[in-house]
Amino acid sequence: MSETRTWPELAIGLYDQLSGRGAEITYEFEEMTVDVPSHAGEGATHAKWKVDGTLKIRTKDAASS
Repeated sequence: MSETRTWPELAIGLYDQLSGRGAEITYEFEEMTVDVPSHAGEGATHAKWKVDGTLKIRTKDAASS
């Protein structure tokens, strides 16, 4: 097993471990701005999205529904 070296790797590993177990991951944002591209590649324009609140991700085992 390889070492976790970045925050995205940590988040993916955590989500993989919790998926299907009825887990909930909560993220809270205060005045976060995200530049969302209109398309992939050079020359894309960007829309600014502002996030101020809570994002909850819930997992559920499909076999238990």
